[in-house]
Amino acid sequence: MKTDYENAVIVDDSDENEEIVVLPKKMKATKSRIQQPILKKYYNEDSSIYEIGVDEVGRGPLFGRVYTAAVILPKDDSFDHSRVKDSKKFHSKKKIEEVADYIKQNALAWYVSFEDEKKVDEINILQATQLCMHNSILEVRKQFNKKLKEKGKEERKDYSYFLLIDGNYFNPITYLNKTTNRIDTFPHVTVEGGDNKYTAIAAASVLAKVERDRYIEELCNANPNLIQHYGIDSNKGYGAKRHLDGIKEHGITIWHRRSFGICKSFT
Repeated sequence: MKTDYENAVIVDDSDENEEIVVLPKKMKATKSRIQQPILKKYYNEDSSIYEIGVDEVGRGPLFGRVYTAAVILPKDDSFDHSRVKDSKKFHSKKKIEEVADYIKQNALAWYVSFEDEKKVDEINILQATQLCMHNSILEVRKQFNKKLKEKGKEERKDYSYFLLIDGNYFNPITYLNKTTNRIDTFPHVTVEGGDNKYTAIAAASVLAKVERDRYIEELCNANPNLIQHYGIDSNKGYGAKRHLDGIKEHGITIWHRRSFGICKSFT
């Protein structure tokens, strides 16, 4: 006997990355697994090129810090790439924190940076994000160089770096190459939707999101009015209706970005 699916309704059960097919009349609902996109492990498989995945979280909110992370993953089977996905696809705090811990324990190096709302207002969100990314990249490079030097390797002689940047814009980083005593630029590529294409970028998005969410949680715990007046605990500072209504009624706080949207009216 054939099943009539013509009047079926699809309900997204995003916590489980599954679809529930709700059938008409008395037919039972069933679940079908949605296949997650397979992320690419590397941009270049050359093991002497260490790829630094870079992503940001918090460019769009009206409130608080912007965070960036830089991550170097091993180019071998020691890292389980299947555990990592775009941070926006996690709907469980416990799960994303578990994955963040796994990344920290198994990455070759990682670093998370932030710039606060004052810096965002001072130099604009694009430049603040670039500054933050540069800091994350330079710090993760410093951290990893130290590890490699302990193994007897010399920078730019036995290995090199390549940057995988989420988005469509990146201000290149120049630095002094101590081996050649010349000013060099890190080679890079920008990838739109990169956190849904490359594991290293997705890993960076996970670390940045977990750190920003913790910052929001700590700020709300210390300042209950952020929850009561603006619902910051749930909207994370984005322009949700409750947040906008709260600004209209109570004005802005010291953590709001005065150069953003409705906040401009209160400066």
